[in-house]
Amino acid sequence: MKFKTEIKPYTAAAGGWGSLEATTRYVFDSKKVLSNLRNLMRVNKGRGFDCPGCAWGDDNHSTFSFCENGAKAVSWEATRKAVELDFFAQHSVSKLREQSDYFLEYQGRLTHPLRYNRTTDHYEPIGWDAAYSLIASHLKGLKSPDEADFYTSGRASNEASYLYQVFGRMFGTNNFPDCSNMCHEASGVGLKQSIGVGKGTIHLDDFEKADAIFVFGQNPGTNHPRMLHSLRHAADRGAKVVSFNTLRERGLERFADPQKPLEVVTTKSGRISSAYYQPNLGGDMAAVRGMVKALLEADRDRIASGQSTIFDAEFIAQNTAGVQEYLAAVDATSWEKITEQSGLSEAEIREAASIYVQAERVICTWAMGITQHKHSVPTVREITNLQLLFGQLGKPGAGLCPVRGHSNVQGNRTMGIDEKAPKALLDAMESHFNFTPPREPGHNTVEALEAMLVGDAKVLICLGGNLAAAAPDTLRTHRALSNLDLSVQISTKLNRSHLTPGREALILPTLGRTELDMQATGSQFITVEDSFSMVHASEGVGIPLSPEQRSETAIVCGIANAVLGDKFLDWMALADDYNLIRDHIEATIPGFKDFNARCDIKGGFYLGNAAAELNFNTPTAKANFSAARLPEQLIPQGNQDAPFTLQTLRSHDQYNTTIYGLDDRYRGVYGQREVLFIHPQDLADLGMQDGELVEIETLWTDGVERKVTGFKLVSYDIPRGNLAAYYPETNPLVPMSSFGDQTHTPTSKAIPVAIRRCEQKVDLQRIA
Repeated sequence: MKFKTEIKPYTAAAGGWGSLEATTRYVFDSKKVLSNLRNLMRVNKGRGFDCPGCAWGDDNHSTFSFCENGAKAVSWEATRKAVELDFFAQHSVSKLREQSDYFLEYQGRLTHPLRYNRTTDHYEPIGWDAAYSLIASHLKGLKSPDEADFYTSGRASNEASYLYQVFGRMFGTNNFPDCSNMCHEASGVGLKQSIGVGKGTIHLDDFEKADAIFVFGQNPGTNHPRMLHSLRHAADRGAKVVSFNTLRERGLERFADPQKPLEVVTTKSGRISSAYYQPNLGGDMAAVRGMVKALLEADRDRIASGQSTIFDAEFIAQNTAGVQEYLAAVDATSWEKITEQSGLSEAEIREAASIYVQAERVICTWAMGITQHKHSVPTVREITNLQLLFGQLGKPGAGLCPVRGHSNVQGNRTMGIDEKAPKALLDAMESHFNFTPPREPGHNTVEALEAMLVGDAKVLICLGGNLAAAAPDTLRTHRALSNLDLSVQISTKLNRSHLTPGREALILPTLGRTELDMQATGSQFITVEDSFSMVHASEGVGIPLSPEQRSETAIVCGIANAVLGDKFLDWMALADDYNLIRDHIEATIPGFKDFNARCDIKGGFYLGNAAAELNFNTPTAKANFSAARLPEQLIPQGNQDAPFTLQTLRSHDQYNTTIYGLDDRYRGVYGQREVLFIHPQDLADLGMQDGELVEIETLWTDGVERKVTGFKLVSYDIPRGNLAAYYPETNPLVPMSSFGDQTHTPTSKAIPVAIRRCEQKVDLQRIA
């Protein structure tokens, strides 16, 4: 099919009729209309299945509990379209590389295990036992277990993730790169340093009690749309929603609730943000520092006039450490530095501070606009500093809320998918399973890719995900993956990673979240953890397309059994009965007492959060203020005089690397993805016009050319000097060596670039 390409500003609110129409279209396109309509009524409901999209919590109050992008995810997974064996006979890997990511995903579900034949350049069928034997042969042939890397996607269940890390550590390595390394690592690191727990401190219903909600660096309308319901309800009852986001995003402006008929058939909608600030990319830390500086000045004025402090002095004294050092750092930060770096005026920052101080209960929430910078950990800690000054922890309607991406990325980390596993977890596993786990830190994602490039990593097994498209520095990432002796992809759909095989490669087709998982003891359910530390049972109902598709849990057990046998565990018994897996989780992971029994609790069960109870697992046994200075510059290195800073982001027809379509409705982009958002005055200063094609080049210091070409300029409401474009199309511009301090998270929101006219014309029509 051909797509009409146009730029047409979207004037309606987020949600509403546009969302309903898009949902309907994707359900019909799945070719399983009735079954997917039934599926959608089971999403995030009772003992239905958890949405395979984002990690937002379930409200359990609505008629239905899915959003437009959740409907896309369900329909995309539960499709009748299948990639049969004749497809691979007809298409070589080299030819498939020429296709778009949308084309690859649109072909449908993978149905048979496949082995790459390097001689013919085609994938060919292989039996499951032969596939397991091939993996075992490679792993057993390694000189060291650390020559293997075990990658995990955020969609993997608790059960599969747990067994995966148990297997890897029994094999002898802590090499567990995962998607969290590339997104929210700074949230975990920063929060652990500040409050001792690397998770958010609030419940979903705290949004119903907050007086103000400060939203930093996130676009919920596209990335976690169910959050818009919580923000809208809060705004409707009078809470102030204050947004800090570089781009002007429709979902943060106004929202029409698709569950309200009047708002579907009319233009009626509700405002989300009562104040909207657009800082420079990476300028959020300076903005928060400025808020604190304004509040500190106001506090001193009050005290000088004989009034009480505006800070929560009792909370600070009883529960925190380091406040004086932090306030000294605030005093040492000039307003000139704050306004220059934030890109906001002093008046705007003081206005935001005024809103904050008038609220009794405040939630601060953020996403990857905060976590994909070199100074992301100090930024997370600066947000936490603000909350600590006012005692905004440990009470209803207040706290810290990092909003995770994929539906179980937080659960993966809870289950031990961590290259730097806590000592307590390793001790518990050693005692329970009677083996000696490795103690040295393993590879994170960037370190794993670097090891592949130089030949130190030889086998990669991917439990879901699409590493070839998700990782930075695309050309070097592809070179790294191709340098492997064996790459194994456990996948539901065809993707870019299958087209960058190692010397040998396997594709193992797995069941999706929506499908019936029938094992020897009967139908199985799995569990996931959302952004609010709630654990939910999830049980699919759809009939799998092929008897050759196996669950992720069964595949992990099959690989482990082939490699390790039953020396430590009866892997095949675990594949037959997931209750046994949950018994092992209960014995080794805190918070899972009576795990199997609690899976029947309607709405899931809460794991708990020590910091929310004002118990801080830090060296000081207190919540620690951070006295970090603002970064010297927002671009981590490279050419500090770069004319522009680029961020990569998602379109509305996209979830992570999955491309559902070629429209970005809320930003007014249709039928295309190679676009570059730019301020109109920057466009004029360059002597260019909307619609011109440009090349984008990274300005870095390692001598490597990083360039993409044929991108269409689009005027947009974005601060001057800042640019935005979609990923994975612009991932080639992100240097692998540019990552966050303490996190190794690629700095995908801070790429120094130059843009130039493009001589070559490109056809932006996409043929699926």
